[in-house]
Formats: sequence, C-alpha cells, structure tokens
Amino acid sequence: MNKPENIFTKERVHFNLARLKKSGSTFEVVLKDPEKAYLFRQGQQENIRDIINSEHIFTDAKKGEFASETELQKTFNTSNILEIAKKIILQGEINLTVEQRKKLNEAKKKKIINYIHQNGFNPKTGLPHPVQRIENAMEQAKININPEEEFEYILKKVIEKLKTVLPLSFEKIHLKVIIPKEHAAHTYNAVKKYNIFNESWNNDGSVSFEMSIVAGAKSDIYSILNKLTSGTVIIEEKR
Repeated sequence: MNKPENIFTKERVHFNLARLKKSGSTFEVVLKDPEKAYLFRQGQQENIRDIINSEHIFTDAKKGEFASETELQKTFNTSNILEIAKKIILQGEINLTVEQRKKLNEAKKKKIINYIHQNGFNPKTGLPHPVQRIENAMEQAKININPEEEFEYILKKVIEKLKTVLPLSFEKIHLKVIIPKEHAAHTYNAVKKYNIFNESWNNDGSVSFEMSIVAGAKSDIYSILNKLTSGTVIIEEKR
C-alpha cells in the first residue's frame, strides 16, 4: 500500500477520527467532516468521500502508522478502503470537539421538538403543544440529548420523560367531513391525497368522508377545507 508523504507535518495537529477496535487491533480513519459522519450513521445518504480526509486506514493516525493491506483483508474480509471506512464510521467511535457535539445536540433536539409538535397533542385540549412549551418541558424533565444515539431510540426516551411533566398523546385525530354539493368535486380532489376513507357520495350531491391526521396538521386541514368550501364545510372531530 502506498503511503503518502505529505499528509502529516511536523506541526501538532488535531484529528477528527473514527476509531474501531476489532480482532485485538485498532483501526482509524481521519474525518474531513465528523458532523457528516454522524449523519451517515443516522442513515442519511452521505458520500463517504465527503466524510473522510483521505483514503487511508491507520492503526494510529497521529503517529502516521498505516494498517497493512494484509491486516485489513484479514479483519474486514476486504481491502476496499471506502468500504472499510464505512464500517469504521458505522461501528466505531467518533471523536468530536465540544463545539461540534453541541451543534449536533442542538440539531437533534430541534428535530425531536418538531416531531413532537407535529405529531403529538395535549389530550386535554386536542391541540398541539407549542414548540416553546415542549422545549421548556424538556428542560424541566432534565432531558439530555446524546448525538450518538439513533433518532428513534432517543425519541422514545424523550417522550417517556416528557409525559412525566407534560400531558401528551400521539393518537391520530379522527375527523368526519361533509362537503356540500357546490364544492364537493373540487374539494374532494384537492384533499384525497391525505389519509381519507369511508367516502360516500350522497344523493344530494354532497360528499362525506373521514380523515385520520396528526395533531400538527389539524389547523392546516381546517384552513384548507374552509377555504375550498367558503366556510360551508361541516367537520366533526371524533375521539
């Protein structure tokens, strides 16, 4: 394996590394963008070449010690550097600066809050909780975000803790809708992309159907239906 002459300098430098211990050895890859590495771990389709600094696998990157092709083949059953780099990123540890970790924490926290706002609601009022209310409740429940954990796993933990301080439900809201005949055709065509069922075209030309929606979509659905029908729609919310 050719070893580049100019990757390392005599200056003391900081490396963002992904490190995997496997079969009694340590394998490292230098990261160009550790934040993209975390997104890659979360399942986003990031180009591996945009994540790693060079197509080389190390046993000790700071000392400039490379893993041999024989060792890579024996451990990973391949000598393909990009495939090995993917495995190290997916299975190993990624070191981050404090600032990088904080940025990733905030991004994941925002994603979780938006999910709860859009999909959950207050069962006492039937309305979504405001974003600020959810954020305050997370602070009250002393919820910490770990960027290394998968979104679905940490979301479940956050919801469990939030329910101790915040009335919260994720049941779908069930609506029964009746559109008068003068607005029936164009309104039905406009909303049939949503989750509607039990539609019935009545003898008077009106159409009725049911909808199952997340809480965060409620105000938008009401607004759309009222606009399309000039306020003549009949909406019954069922629990």
